Amino acid sequence: MKFVSQNWKLSWTILVLVFLSSTSFSSAGIRTNIQTKVFMSPKIELSPGSVSNKIYHDVDFPRGHISLKSLTAELVDESGKSVPLHQTYLHHWVAVRYHQPINATNNSQNGIVFVRNSGFCQDSVFGQYYGLGSETRGTKTYIPDPYGIEVGNPDEIPKGYEEKWLVNVHAIDTRGAEDRMGCTECKCDLYNVTANLSPDYKDGLQCCPDNGNCKLMKGFLGLKQKLYLKYTVMWINWEEFMVPVKIYIFDVTDTLKISDKSKGMSLKHDCKIEYEVEPCSTSHLNGSSCVDVKRTSFPMQTGGYVVYGVGHQNAGADGRAICTSIPKYGKGKGAGNEKGYIVGMSTCYPKPGSIKIFDGETLTLEANHSSSIRHSGVMGRAVK
Repeated sequence: MKFVSQNWKLSWTILVLVFLSSTSFSSAGIRTNIQTKVFMSPKIELSPGSVSNKIYHDVDFPRGHISLKSLTAELVDESGKSVPLHQTYLHHWVAVRYHQPINATNNSQNGIVFVRNSGFCQDSVFGQYYGLGSETRGTKTYIPDPYGIEVGNPDEIPKGYEEKWLVNVHAIDTRGAEDRMGCTECKCDLYNVTANLSPDYKDGLQCCPDNGNCKLMKGFLGLKQKLYLKYTVMWINWEEFMVPVKIYIFDVTDTLKISDKSKGMSLKHDCKIEYEVEPCSTSHLNGSSCVDVKRTSFPMQTGGYVVYGVGHQNAGADGRAICTSIPKYGKGKGAGNEKGYIVGMSTCYPKPGSIKIFDGETLTLEANHSSSIRHSGVMGRAVK
């Protein structure tokens, strides 16, 4: 995937950019100690072929007015051991910030106000602050000094509310799967989900929902496993000299639509989350041109400096650019190095002040995927 701003290109399928919305930037150092703590999600129970895609409200998280520096996560078993992707595929995990009435019943969703990132997909999707997938163990999320993601500011929390976090974990148990990679791509003919699907919907997230089951090899039996999302947070108590940044998530399926015609012309971003990559013609199967390219553009009303960026890709992605987030593929069997899976993404840390997005500038996001075979449920997002 490529993200283009004048002469700047990022080869990312899902681009995450951390953005300093300011006409200037700071290079001051941080002299406060960084705190680190490991948390565990509620228990996730999976049998061979089963799917868990649950949302856990009010999870453990650092409290108070802080500067988030990093959040990493992975699936582990009851003993805390890392779970390999060929056993349980971590489709994605996301962390979302929200405000809840102080006197609300625990985990009640009544009155919740979500605090979304600054990206364009604001209506229903991509509201998270953090989120990755199978590549989570090998992808850095650290925000360089003196920058940080400011959360817990009491001036920004509505009166009578408190700040909390939720996590969504989408995990697919592929032990004994008839088609392991097909399960991870949520191919509809492998799952037992048919209700409420459009005839045009071939494969994707709707086919591997919570409590779904992927087709197993005949006669395969396996024990139920108990897993957890282990997430590690690094933060600093907020100080005046820190420089707050904003998170922008961009989706390559985003299209601008005209809405509220009766009240005048206005533009609305329509993000689809996923799309299909159709196989190229047989004449290109052995050629380098067998690549699916998808692009979309985003007019940035307010500019700033890019501090950090990273991409999220499904298997089969490809791309080359000036500033590139390259997928790392595993070569072995152990957790974090599983052969055939994307186990990490390189990150982009431009020299402070070197990449500026100007007010009104249009950015173009380009997703490149190998199309030698058909890929379903492809995601093309970017975070800035």
